Amino acid sequence: MSFKKDEELGGMAFYHDKATIVQEARVFNESPISPRRCRSLLTRILFLLYAGETFTTQEATTLFFGVTKLFQHKDSALRQMVYLVIKELSSIAEDVIMVTSSIMKDMQPNLEVVYRPNAIRALARIIDTQSVQSTERFFKSAIVDRNPSISSAALISAYHLHPIARDTIKRWANETQEAVNAKAVSSGSMFGMSSSYFGGGGSSSNSNGSGAGQVQSTSYIMQYHALGLLYLIREKDRMAITKMVQQLGGSGKGGSSGVLRNPMAICMLIRYASKVMEDDPNVHKQMFDFLDGLLRHKADMVNIEAARAICDMKGVTPQELYRPVAIFQLFLSSPKPVLKFAAIKSLNKLSMVHPAAVSGCNVDIENLITDPNRSIATYAITTLLKTGNEASVDRLMKQISGFMTEITDEFKIIVVDAIRSLCLKFPAKQAVMLSFLSGVLRDEGGYDFKRAVVEAIFDMIKYISDCKETALAHLCEFIEDCEFTKLSVRILHLLGLEGPKTKQPTKFIRYIYNRVVLENAVVRAAAVSSLAKFGVCVGDPAVTKSVNVLLRRCLDDVDDEVRDRAALYLKVLNEQALADVYVREEGTFPLASLEAELAAYVSHPEKQEQAFDITTIPKISREQAAAEVPRAATADFVASAPKAIEEAKPASAAAVQSQYVEQLSAVPELQSYGPVHRSSARPIALTESETEYVVTAVKHIYKEHIVFQFNITNTLQESVLESVSVLMTATEEGLTEDFIIPAESITADAPGIVYVSFTRTAPEEFALSSFECTLKFVSKEVDPTTGTPEEEGYDDEYQVEQIDIGAGDYITPTYATFNSEWERLKGGATATETFALSSSESLKAACDSLIEELNMEALGGTEVPTSTSVHTLNLSGMLAGGGGKILARCRMTYQTESGVTLELAVRAEQQAACDLVMSAI
Repeated sequence: MSFKKDEELGGMAFYHDKATIVQEARVFNESPISPRRCRSLLTRILFLLYAGETFTTQEATTLFFGVTKLFQHKDSALRQMVYLVIKELSSIAEDVIMVTSSIMKDMQPNLEVVYRPNAIRALARIIDTQSVQSTERFFKSAIVDRNPSISSAALISAYHLHPIARDTIKRWANETQEAVNAKAVSSGSMFGMSSSYFGGGGSSSNSNGSGAGQVQSTSYIMQYHALGLLYLIREKDRMAITKMVQQLGGSGKGGSSGVLRNPMAICMLIRYASKVMEDDPNVHKQMFDFLDGLLRHKADMVNIEAARAICDMKGVTPQELYRPVAIFQLFLSSPKPVLKFAAIKSLNKLSMVHPAAVSGCNVDIENLITDPNRSIATYAITTLLKTGNEASVDRLMKQISGFMTEITDEFKIIVVDAIRSLCLKFPAKQAVMLSFLSGVLRDEGGYDFKRAVVEAIFDMIKYISDCKETALAHLCEFIEDCEFTKLSVRILHLLGLEGPKTKQPTKFIRYIYNRVVLENAVVRAAAVSSLAKFGVCVGDPAVTKSVNVLLRRCLDDVDDEVRDRAALYLKVLNEQALADVYVREEGTFPLASLEAELAAYVSHPEKQEQAFDITTIPKISREQAAAEVPRAATADFVASAPKAIEEAKPASAAAVQSQYVEQLSAVPELQSYGPVHRSSARPIALTESETEYVVTAVKHIYKEHIVFQFNITNTLQESVLESVSVLMTATEEGLTEDFIIPAESITADAPGIVYVSFTRTAPEEFALSSFECTLKFVSKEVDPTTGTPEEEGYDDEYQVEQIDIGAGDYITPTYATFNSEWERLKGGATATETFALSSSESLKAACDSLIEELNMEALGGTEVPTSTSVHTLNLSGMLAGGGGKILARCRMTYQTESGVTLELAVRAEQQAACDLVMSAI
């Protein structure tokens, strides 16, 4: 049938009306049946179903049973249409299982081949879980049928039945294996078409010498479907998957055992081999040899899939990449656009991690810049941006400008992301790239494209200081005519942060105030906040006076948000103390932790007797808070900006802390302990990752208790652990064990958690201790046939690494403005001592050791020494349980013969906090 656009249907709309079709369904009841009219009506029903039309259950049931009356007709084309409609209506109509016997008649081996595949597919949609077993013999015989269309239909049906009859489908493993190994029969004449339709290979020839024979060819498509089903059956058994890949990926011609003939099946096997290689390093060499051999396969898709798998391997070496890259380079000059696209896209991905390996193809890639397929040209340009040298940047930027107007926003974003990473790679070329980005910012484009360009300029401002003022000027020009409110607000916020730090901050004030006059309320409010930051942070009384005048004009704004912000910042400009809190303060609260604490406060009425204490929540810097917000970052940008990843760690730690709070609140035995003050930033490994039992631990600090959470994974498929507990023996006094919450059962598919609780005998003191840990459990063997554990097991123990409670476990890192906080705590508790850190080989090593041991936040970039002989490390933290802030000033000197000498000065709100820090060194 001819498919047309809806607006071109015209009078055909009545022809495809649902009510009309339901009325015309009476044609199914006529005698004799008219195959032509029935086929036409069935086609219209399918058209509506595929177009998204919804039938009521009654309508679908009426149509369904009307269609089933056509089973008695012998017209083969009509019968095929009947099966198509039955499959689509089966999910809507009721009592569809009643036609099972009619469908199974067409599954008999003695019938014409054309009926059986359709019948098999339809039956899989009709039957339920209980009926699968009664039809099992039909499916089994069909799977091993020598005709590939019948075998494929049965295998595909098994896919659909697997979710509802998993155990039954597992019993078809032998037949599925036979389908993988089977030799296909000539089947090209089956539907009057070549079997290349199925993706199979083969040759064609006449069946007789007169030239009047039918096209004959050989299809192996059932291997593709059988291999997928075999993997589905064995996916829970890693050893079985490995064995299957080893058997099928043997040492035959072209790097395979010769069993698989279908290229798609070999491509699927390549993906399984990649997964096996990743899960089991012991078979790495064998799998690599298999993939390397397939680079010589006669099928193009196999070559590309094998080359891509090698390029995606973890820890791949330049020597191992040589041949895959050569394969891609060969396809770059292919006359087939699809092969060129696959090759250049794969090289583009590889260039993010191994640009040197791809640079040898640059000459061939440059030829693709002018390719009529703009998708190929886009990937060629972005690949050259990642692999080219600094000298080629100018030439590439000119070539990019030529076709940016010819591609869609989707590909424009890819180009902009590549330039974003190139800016960090070659900072000296920032002027050329900034000029290009500002140019495309003025071009037509949607929100996603403009946001990508703005993000790229933001990153240049953040990481390349030389271009800051120029980039801010370009952004100012952009917001003069920006149609996207979100982007205007973000740019105004950035102007408020970075503008006051420039050499000529006053030139930005005009652009910002223009937004107050010309834009909507949301942008005006953002502009007011940005203006206030100039008035506070520039430090020039004339600027402060000018900003004061501009803010007073905003007091008459029609929007209350704008008026309120203007009134607030006018007050802030006149009082220095308020300016420090509301404008200059660089610390903020992590949203995840703040939300979790507020939720806990609201959900427990007994806590509401006292006001919510926000001082107990540790702060983070504004840069860390910005990293908490997800942003579009391509893999190549992440690789080019490791600093951005480092800044994201504290924010992610806050999110993890909130998850622990939610998890612990679900344990009844811990409800009386109150809020958890801090948890370990990351689980502590107590075993190697390759052992049969993998154990990690998390420490949770409460006001009067310490709870150890042991996450236990059983890697043995053939055993189950029951009544699992952890025995802990403390080496020091000060902690008394309360109870153990064991895990009832731990299987290979279901890890378990064990909790062990201790009480701090003197909560005002901070007990430090080490614990010997032993895993104790009952081990039971699992019956491989039924998957159920045996009734009787045996007691067993498993020794794991010891776990320590140190000073850092009682301290939470928090951000602070060091100088002002240091002066504020001058009248509080203080302590100063000198230590010899003879084991530290450098000032950097000493800084890393102190930060890790004390678990405090390094402030102002002091974690990186600027001198090799003298350095001062400033640290900030908060004592768990409302113990107040702790600041530490670590003055260090380094000499080759004596190592690092440390003068540690601590100021805190409690003397116990000072003593705790000193005891940790």
